[in-house]
Amino acid sequence: MSRISIVIPMYNEARHSGRTLLAAQKAAHAADVECELIVVDNGSSDEGPQIARQFGAQVLVMPGLLIGALRNRGTAIATGEWLAFIDADIEMPEDWLTQLFALEAEGQADVFGLDLHTPAAAPWYATAWQRRTLRPTTHTSHVVDWLPSANLLMRKRWFDKVGGFNETLRTGEDKEFTLRLREHGARLLSINESVALHNHPRQHAYYRHRQRQESFGHHPHAAGKPEQHVATRFSGHGFSLRVLRFPMLSILVWILDFLAVSALLDGFPHHAAIMVMLTLVPGLVLSVRQSAKHHNVCLTLQLWGLHWVRLHLAGAAFILSLCHWNARRPARG
Repeated sequence: MSRISIVIPMYNEARHSGRTLLAAQKAAHAADVECELIVVDNGSSDEGPQIARQFGAQVLVMPGLLIGALRNRGTAIATGEWLAFIDADIEMPEDWLTQLFALEAEGQADVFGLDLHTPAAAPWYATAWQRRTLRPTTHTSHVVDWLPSANLLMRKRWFDKVGGFNETLRTGEDKEFTLRLREHGARLLSINESVALHNHPRQHAYYRHRQRQESFGHHPHAAGKPEQHVATRFSGHGFSLRVLRFPMLSILVWILDFLAVSALLDGFPHHAAIMVMLTLVPGLVLSVRQSAKHHNVCLTLQLWGLHWVRLHLAGAAFILSLCHWNARRPARG
C-alpha cells in the first residue's frame, strides 16, 4: 500500500485543527493509502498539539522558525512516497487524493493544488479576499506557473529534487518553492472541480492572516530586519520589480498619509484632502486588477476597501520596524 505524508504547520489552531486532521484521514482512507500525519507546531499556547496527538499525528514542537523551515522540518521525518502540505485551517474534500492520484497517473501534471472556498457563514470581507484569487472558468483544471501552499500534493521526489522551501523568506515561500519546481520540470495544475474549505477560527481571522502574510510585519517568533527579508526575495530568480510592488505601494501610501497630516496641521486642509484622495489610487488599481476577470463591481469596491486598509497597515508596520518597534501579531489562524 502506498503511503502519503501530510505535513501541517500549526500555531494556535485548536479551534478547527480537528476538522483539518479528520478530513485528511478520510481522504487518505478513500484513496486507499496509508496516512502519516506530521504536525509542526510553532509554539502554540492552546490545545492544538494535544488534539493533533489524539488523531495519531507526530507532533514536532519548534518555536521560532519561519513557515518554510516548519514545512522542511516536517518533511525531514516523512516516510511516504507521496507528500502533501496543508494549512491547519484547511478542510480537504474526501475525494481530494482519489482525484489527484488519478490525474497524476494519467500524466496530466506532477504538482497539484485545489482552489479554496470560504464557508457560507464567512463574513463578506473574508469571502471577497478569497474570491480575488479564484479564476472564473468553465474548465475543471488549469496549468499554472505557481501554487499557494495552503494545499499542495506531489511525489516526495519532487521536494527532494529542489531542496525544499527557502527557510529565509517570511512570505512568498510557497511561490518561490513552486516556481523552482516548475523550473526543474514539474507541471503544476490547479483544480477547481473539487475545492478545499478555508475555515476561520475568528470571523475576521482569514483576512488578517492574508494581510500579515503580505505585509512587512514580524512573525511573533521570527527574528530579522525587513530589509533582510526584501533582499532574500531576490535570491534564486534574479531581480524582479514585481517583488517590490506591494512594499513600495504601502510605503507610498504611508508617506501620503504623513504629508496629509502635515498639511492639515500647517493649515492647508485642501492639500490634505488631495493627499488623502491620492491614497485611494493604489488600492483601486490593485482591486481593479484582481477583480476584472470576475466582472463584478461589488467585488471591486469590496477589494478596494480591503486593499486601502492593507496598504495603510503594511506601511505603518514597515515604518515601525525601521524604528525597531515590534508590532505584535495576533495568533495565526
